[in-house]
Amino acid sequence: MDAPHPQGEAAAAWVTVEEWSGSSASALSRTAVLTASASSLTSRRFGSRWGRIGGRMLGAFVPEGFPGSVTPDYVPFQMWDTLQGLSTYIRAMLSTQALLGAIGVGEQSATVIGATFQWFLRDLTGMLGGILFTFYQGSNLDSNAKMWRLVADFMNDLGMLMDLLSPLFPSSLIVIMCLGSLSRSFTGVASGATRAALTQHFALANNAADISAKEGSQETLATMVGMGLGMLLAHITRGHALSVWASFLSLTMFHMYANYKAVKSLSLTTLNYERTSILLQHFKECGEVLAPQQVSQQEHILPFWSSWRKLIRIKLAHERVHLGAKASMLAHTDMLEIAKTRSHYENSNYLLLDKEGSVHVFIHKQATPADVLKSFIHGLVLANSAQNGKSQHAEARRFMDEKYNTFISKLQAKGYSTERLLSHSIVWRAHWLHGPMDEKLK
Repeated sequence: MDAPHPQGEAAAAWVTVEEWSGSSASALSRTAVLTASASSLTSRRFGSRWGRIGGRMLGAFVPEGFPGSVTPDYVPFQMWDTLQGLSTYIRAMLSTQALLGAIGVGEQSATVIGATFQWFLRDLTGMLGGILFTFYQGSNLDSNAKMWRLVADFMNDLGMLMDLLSPLFPSSLIVIMCLGSLSRSFTGVASGATRAALTQHFALANNAADISAKEGSQETLATMVGMGLGMLLAHITRGHALSVWASFLSLTMFHMYANYKAVKSLSLTTLNYERTSILLQHFKECGEVLAPQQVSQQEHILPFWSSWRKLIRIKLAHERVHLGAKASMLAHTDMLEIAKTRSHYENSNYLLLDKEGSVHVFIHKQATPADVLKSFIHGLVLANSAQNGKSQHAEARRFMDEKYNTFISKLQAKGYSTERLLSHSIVWRAHWLHGPMDEKLK
């Protein structure tokens, strides 16, 4: 910013340079102004040295360009996530102390080889558990990041509880240790995978690596503080079983609450089964699309098996749509039904079968991610339009022809990612021919 020219000075012999500090063009603060003339140099500094040092220290824990380089839900999530992490590290000191005592640390009768073997079995069980969990649920972690984030921390709590219980049941020590390690192995896989998905969500400036690095700094700081407090708590409660259990259970309750608040604060813009269902239902009722923050308030983030819906056998619309159904499951009556309704799916890389209150979606072997998203939305429309036990293929097709493109455009305008649907891996695909009745599915 130019200042008034000094009196009597030639323009060529005068210049002013300002110094600005900040990690992005939208978050700069002026720190100094230097004005030079032919005979002198004047400088003026702004802000305190401690303020500048504090700013540099803060830069080690927040992404470059913060807050403009991350989504608005980054701050509340990180706040609650740090608090739950702090409680975890404090409890870890209590559970580790109990586990080490259980395997004989400090006992004269304990042998090094015995303790080593027990620890080896514990680690081996955890490794195998991580592989099995990835095999069965790996493709589901990305689509249900919120739910699996909660599950991961719940399993970590369960693993710590096993460690704390281990001294009470010396005859079953190996079993309890292995169960605890198995539980924590689920935590490692689910937490790491969902964290990667959330990092991509937070990154507004293609700065996922920076966000991940600063997350590591935040976690390291929380670990150091938590370890210090945990050692202090372990020292205070040593020899007082009631105090240990009261502290552990209190911190566990806070940990679960902080995790719930952290996950609830997220407003994801990717499309999974439930978010797509919520958005479509509102669009059909009002003709508009909800903002990510509004959808977040309506999502069910608790696991299905812990929900009251499991007890009374209520299924939401997205739970009645089975994406990527197996063609080999088709009975003769199903084939006839497809032959009767397939005219509604000409030029589409999917087929829908309405059967016993559920919609089965058969994906063509050449279908693209856009086809998969469209097939799921078509299946939702069909599942919602079924009346009196009769399929409404014509009505669902009319909606897709008239309003699907409008729906997608409004999703994009609200900032949703419509490139693909986050779902399980579609293993089963099919191929079919549109023609006379005597032509067979291949």
